[in-house]
Amino acid sequence: MKQVLIETIPFKVSREQLHEGLKASSGNPLVEGILATAEVKNGNGRYYPKELWEREIDKYQQMIDSNTSTGELDHPDSSIISLKNVSHIIRKCWWDGDKVMGKIEILPTVSGNILKALIDNGVTVGVSSRGMGSLKQIGETLEVQDDFELLCWDFVSTPSNPGSYMTLVKEGKEVQTYKYGKVNSLLTEILCANGSCPIF
Repeated sequence: MKQVLIETIPFKVSREQLHEGLKASSGNPLVEGILATAEVKNGNGRYYPKELWEREIDKYQQMIDSNTSTGELDHPDSSIISLKNVSHIIRKCWWDGDKVMGKIEILPTVSGNILKALIDNGVTVGVSSRGMGSLKQIGETLEVQDDFELLCWDFVSTPSNPGSYMTLVKEGKEVQTYKYGKVNSLLTEILCANGSCPIF
């Protein structure tokens, strides 16, 4: 039976990379990093064969080409990408060994501005793949099956391994989604400091 599969890795972006790095043609900031790693047992005990990721990255390229490769800030409880929560768009994907690399444009949406503010203030965020698929238990490993379908990459509030950054190529453990998570708490603190407290 297919289920939503979420994998998270730390994605640390420096302020210099955000402000002095490359810009999209729109003028929006671009960031780069590891999106996923194949051929390793990750922190959730799952194993993704490289040929599975290769197939899904080839399909995902069509979304990049059609400007539909968006993602959200924080994981929703749905397999549908909610446009009102979109914070970024993947502009490019490529392979570096067993790592899937990505170039991401942060959009000037409500969620994108929150993401940019978090990075501006030195918050380490995680990039997290979201897909649908089934699992098969093989010993102590859960192998992701051929019916896996990549949906998107989201940014999440708390990477599982805050001490391991992009160059360490480690996937994190699954992040629980709570209505009043750390991103919402930080957002509330920022907005209330400016006299615009949101109501959740």
